[in-house]
Amino acid sequence: MSSDAIVTIEGWVGNDPQSHIAGDTNLARFRLGHTPRRYRRQTGEWADGETQWFTVSAWRRLGEHCARSIRKGDPVIVHGRLSQRTWRAKSGEEVVSLEIDAFAVGHNLTLGTAAFTRSSPSVRSASSGTPAGAAAGAGSEEAADPVAAARERAQQDWSAA
Repeated sequence: MSSDAIVTIEGWVGNDPQSHIAGDTNLARFRLGHTPRRYRRQTGEWADGETQWFTVSAWRRLGEHCARSIRKGDPVIVHGRLSQRTWRAKSGEEVVSLEIDAFAVGHNLTLGTAAFTRSSPSVRSASSGTPAGAAAGAGSEEAADPVAAARERAQQDWSAA
């Protein structure tokens, strides 16, 4: 069992993701604000708690996708490893930062809708280790764009019915 604290946090993006190259790896960072809400039985009303801010780091392909998909003000859900970092500000004050090394990031669909676009077909299949669409044969139309090929097959199935 790992001693890492794995968390899932929902909140609002505080800034557009900032993309960097760390060594030879893509990295996108953004701030995530989470404000807990509590129902107060005595008053029958909801009350906001103190907003907690997290710095989210998304590496490699996830970082590329965050940079293209996430914008300031978007409601998102982040799943990843939580850590705490203590540092000194220029004023000499000790500051504690909460950071999440993200495994997954997505829009919170309870608050709106999103359109998903699959990344390039060169993504490796987890089960076979081969590029998606490679089973169709090199150079075939399906290998070039498996999503378009699947749509075309579905259209043909509907036309035949």
